[in-house]
Amino acid sequence: MNETAARRLTGVAGLAAAIALVVEVPLYFVYSGPPPDWNVLTRLLIGILALTFQIVFVTGFRELIKAADPDREWVGTLAFAAGLVYTTITLVSSGLEAGAVIAADHPIDPTITVSGTYVLYGSIDRLVLAVFLTAVGYGITRTQVLPRWIGRSAFVLAGIGLAFVPSLFFGNTPAHFYAANGWGTTALMGALFSYWLLALGISACRGTARRTPAGAPARPADAVPQS
Repeated sequence: MNETAARRLTGVAGLAAAIALVVEVPLYFVYSGPPPDWNVLTRLLIGILALTFQIVFVTGFRELIKAADPDREWVGTLAFAAGLVYTTITLVSSGLEAGAVIAADHPIDPTITVSGTYVLYGSIDRLVLAVFLTAVGYGITRTQVLPRWIGRSAFVLAGIGLAFVPSLFFGNTPAHFYAANGWGTTALMGALFSYWLLALGISACRGTARRTPAGAPARPADAVPQS
């Protein structure tokens, strides 16, 4: 896959995943008590779609790094592996929540009731996501395939995520900011990641348009404008 195709795949998949995540996160705050089944299943379905697009995104990003600088292929591979692990963990957590809601004969709040997801959505996800963001940030800043501020902001998000790893010691009350399943540990980090991914997707798509005007071949990697 050449760099232009990889950039387009990365941008489109990133945009699709980000938009789905942006729609999903607010659904967690619609009800103060146990939400109706439709709310839980709808947000989980949207999240599953986002994760599916995310698989395509991490694949495209690996190919983008490889095409831009073959010597940095290991960085793209690390981001790909960490992204797949993060996606798999979150898919398992979503499945556990959906199963509990479907089986229950009354409305439940799966963020509290399904105890198996506390650490999966929280500390484990935060740690794996930090590895992914660090690899993405390093790949971007070293290869200049995207604006530097996207790579630098990935490092910032990774640091914020790592700060939530010890949250597993602080209970299981979703209304608390810093808890195993608290809104800071899960929802806030999900929102920050979704908007960062949205910015990355937009930048990648705009970069494709700039680099490949109608009828013109893609410019070599070292001709990417630095920002």
